[in-house]
Amino acid sequence: MSIQSVAIIGLGLLGGSIGLAVREQTPEIATKGYDRDPAVRDAARKRGLAGTICDNAADAVRGADLVILCVPVGAMEQAARDLAEHIGPDAIVSDVGSSKQSVAEALARALPGHTIIPAHPVAGTEQSGPEAGFASLFTNRWCILTPAKDANEGAVRSLSAFWTKLGANVELMDAAHHDLVLAVTSHIPHLIAFTIVGTASDLEEVTRSEVIKYSAGGFRDFTRIAASDPVMWRDVFLNNKGAVLEMLGRFSEDLTALQRAIRSGDGETLHELFSRTRAIRRQVIEQGQDDDRPDFGREDHV
Repeated sequence: MSIQSVAIIGLGLLGGSIGLAVREQTPEIATKGYDRDPAVRDAARKRGLAGTICDNAADAVRGADLVILCVPVGAMEQAARDLAEHIGPDAIVSDVGSSKQSVAEALARALPGHTIIPAHPVAGTEQSGPEAGFASLFTNRWCILTPAKDANEGAVRSLSAFWTKLGANVELMDAAHHDLVLAVTSHIPHLIAFTIVGTASDLEEVTRSEVIKYSAGGFRDFTRIAASDPVMWRDVFLNNKGAVLEMLGRFSEDLTALQRAIRSGDGETLHELFSRTRAIRRQVIEQGQDDDRPDFGREDHV
């Protein structure tokens, strides 16, 4: 099927960026958007985040070939239930959530009989809200689709083509495998950042703001990650807890081994680990997933 109209439910960073990317890359596709917050809808109209900003979700999804739910993972099932009777029988329903098994199960419960293809564009910033979106967010970033084994192949091809037009590299993956991979590459790093910045916050009372005042580059990067949307990340951890806890166990074991190496003065173990991790950094840059300029090419170095 050819996607000619898209409904975007939730107009924050990802939803807004989808609307802007469609307008820039595929202007022939009509877009309608909805957000439950009236202030967000007003901001979305001013920025033109969709061709039409609707005041109710039913109007947004009615007649759409593709419905993309850009809401927190924990709100996904209720959002889908609210839309169920208004989504056309031939429409593709997708999402942008960071955990996929729980989303697939939630959407299947809420929308029996509908064509559901969960998706995760692996792109974002620490910013949120309708002012945060930009059209190039998905350029050269991965979008992982996790269709069920019996998913409509034509619908999978259509959704893949849609994301490719927005600049993303599309990969198909089993939902359970996706959740393990993202637990390592995204969820655990965020959990570590939240933890170390929280620890620094506790220490600040003792050190009279020295932790904040003398923040070095590493800590600044942790604060950037830790500034991410708290509602979104709360839901990610609660909905991908199996994979997160499994990877967190592995991390805890590795951290204990590192603790032993430091305590015993085992420089060889430390050097071997740091050499391996340095090589991984080079591979990330070679894959085009980051920038090797100072401060990662960011204009704002704070």
